[in-house]
Parts: sequence; C-alpha cells; structure tokens
Amino acid sequence: MKENLIQQAYEIARERYAALGVDTEKVLEQMQNFHLSLHCWQADDVTGFENQGGDLTGGIQATGNYPGKARNIDELRQDILKATSYIPGTHRLNLHEIYGDFKGKVVDRNEVEPEHFQSWIEWGKENNMKLDFNSTSFSHPKSGDLSLSNPDEGIRRFWIEHTKRCRAVAEAMGKAQDDPCIMNLWVHDGSKDITVNRKLYRELLKESLDEIFATEYDNMKDCIESKVFGIGLESYTVGSNDFYTAYAASRGKMITLDTGHFHPTESVADKVSAMLLYVPELMLHVSRPVRWDSDHVTIMDDPTLDLFSEIVRADALDRVHYGLDYFDASINRIGAYVIGSRAAQKCMCRALLEPIATLRDYELTGRGFQRLALLEECKALPWNAVYDMFCLRNNVPVGESFIAEIEKYEAEVTAQR
Repeated sequence: MKENLIQQAYEIARERYAALGVDTEKVLEQMQNFHLSLHCWQADDVTGFENQGGDLTGGIQATGNYPGKARNIDELRQDILKATSYIPGTHRLNLHEIYGDFKGKVVDRNEVEPEHFQSWIEWGKENNMKLDFNSTSFSHPKSGDLSLSNPDEGIRRFWIEHTKRCRAVAEAMGKAQDDPCIMNLWVHDGSKDITVNRKLYRELLKESLDEIFATEYDNMKDCIESKVFGIGLESYTVGSNDFYTAYAASRGKMITLDTGHFHPTESVADKVSAMLLYVPELMLHVSRPVRWDSDHVTIMDDPTLDLFSEIVRADALDRVHYGLDYFDASINRIGAYVIGSRAAQKCMCRALLEPIATLRDYELTGRGFQRLALLEECKALPWNAVYDMFCLRNNVPVGESFIAEIEKYEAEVTAQR
C-alpha cells in the first residue's frame, strides 16, 4: 500500500475523531506501550525441548499437522523473530518451562535452574524482547490427572518443587531484564468422571500453593489461572474459577483470564471490573474458543472487542497484562502468530479510539438513546486508518501485504524442514 494513501486516510481519520474529542496521536502513543506477550508454543505445537517427547496430556490438544513446525530452539527463535517482524510495536515472549535450553541433557522438572534459561535471557536482550514464564505440569510421566492436588505425597512434592524452581527462574529473568517477569501457574488437575473428594483435592491445592508462594521475590509477579474442564477431565476441575478468585483475593495475587476457559455464554469482559476491585492486576490469555477451549487463532470478534473495550472503560490499562494463548497446527504457524497479534492490537486500537468522555456523560445524564447511537456510529469510524498508520510508523507491512512475505518465508525456510 502506498505511503501517501495511508497518510491521506489517516489525516481524514484524525479529523473525524478530533470532532468527537479523540486525539489519534495520543492513541498511537498508547499503542506503542501496548506490549503483547507472545506464546512460544504456537511455533511448535507445545512440544518443547525435553527428551521424553510424547503426546500432549493434561486436557489440552494441538490439532492439525501443517508442515514446517519448529523442531529445535534455533528454529523456534527464528520463527518468532520472523513473526514479530510483521507485528508493529515491541513485545514480550512467554515461555513454558519445557522450552529450557537443556543442551541435550536430561533435566527433570524438579531440577530446573535459572541456568537453563540463561541463553533465553541473553536472546531476549539481543532482540529487545522481555520474558514471561509458565510452570509446566502436563505431558510428563508424573502428570496423571492430579499434580499439585495429588494425594500421593511423593508426586505432589515433585510438582511443588517444580513450581518453586520455576518461580526462581522467573525471578532471575525479571532481574536480568530489569522488568518483572510474570509467571503463570496453571495446572490441569481434575477428573474425567464423578469425584467424591472435591474438597480434599482443593485443600491439597491450597496447601501446595501456600508453600509455593511462601518465598517472596522482587523481580517476578505471580498469576494463577483457572479452567472449566480439559479433554479427558470433563467432570471436575480442582482449580476452578471460584477457587482461584477466592485464593487470589485472599493472597493478593494476580488472576489470569484465559478467554477459552469459561462457559461459552460467559462474558470475560464483565469479569475485568469485578476482579480488579479485589486483585492487584490481571493477566490475559487471549484466544478464540469455538464451542470449547479449542485455542483457535485470535480474531477481531465481538468477545475480544468487548474485552479490550472494558479494559479501557475501566481505566485499567496499567493493571492488565496481555498475552496470547492458542496453538493452531492446521495453518502456517508464523501466519497464526501475526493474525492473532494484529487482531488483538486492532481491538485495543478501537477501544482507545472510543469517545469515552462523551459516552460516559450520556450515560450518567440518562441519555440512553444518544449513548447507544454513538456506540453504533463508532463501529463505522475509520479506526483502521489509525491502525494502518501505527503499522507504517513501525516499519511493518500495512494491510494484507504480510501474506505474501510469510508465503515466501514458508517456501524458503519452513517447507524445507
């Protein structure tokens, strides 16, 4: 797309929004501070670099077998950098523990050390990507159906030690990058069929979490993530939304809201203002559930638009962190990164462009017709011209032009794997 056309469209949009009291230049500045935490596991279908290998367990599944997935740490890093070259702004990288640089050695999960992520820390500095982190309870011989809530003390202590060590890794990352590393704790624990020991497992999970979080750190932040169910664990989830909401509120922990981890009729957007009254911050894992937590690539759909709009309306920009969480193995994986990332950015751009002062005034003065009318008209305003300018100023492809470039990378690189 020619630069002069982008500029002309932006100037028109700038005037349109100025008439509604919205400063598009301020929005572009805010967009530069909107950092996504890109999920490393999209590049290789959540395989990781452990020696055990094997299929995914723990109620999750990557579907599809599109050729060209990353097979090692070098290919994964290469693909991530290629993806970020098409995403405007600067972003973070979210790592699971199974993506450590183990250099071919067998390192069990209760033995992981910060040294196994030192090369990631150095890579992040070299590429201006700060790191976030996750413990990994699934796809391991000791995973089973229960980890931190397992009545078998030996297994439970294995996962407690693993999670403690992951927090130490996150602390080292945060200290090295001079910015807190956000460590997400999600465990798959649950039951396929009816259980009569719901309370027992939740008591054990609570005790495990209290022990894990007993050590306080200065350079990392903890967040805890619930789920409705997992594949093969459909009847009961130990770490339910109610459990983690109560735990986080009582312990001052961040909550992770994964948009695929709730009932299809629930509004995740509605949870933002409710939870921020009681917890310090939120972490988002943004994906697109199709009838279940299927981790489809994020698109600019109504639930995602509503979520980002609510964050802006709640004045919560400085209390919410943004990550992506999907693993689509049925399409070009770099393309999946770019589509999802740019979709999230477009949703935020639209949210920031909303004439919130006028809308709030309409609402507080009882002018419901005017509020609804303006909300509808905002849908047709030229927000896309502002996003195009955001891309242009960040020297990344504008519009659909990234498609051909990703096709070229596929032909030259990933198709050769």
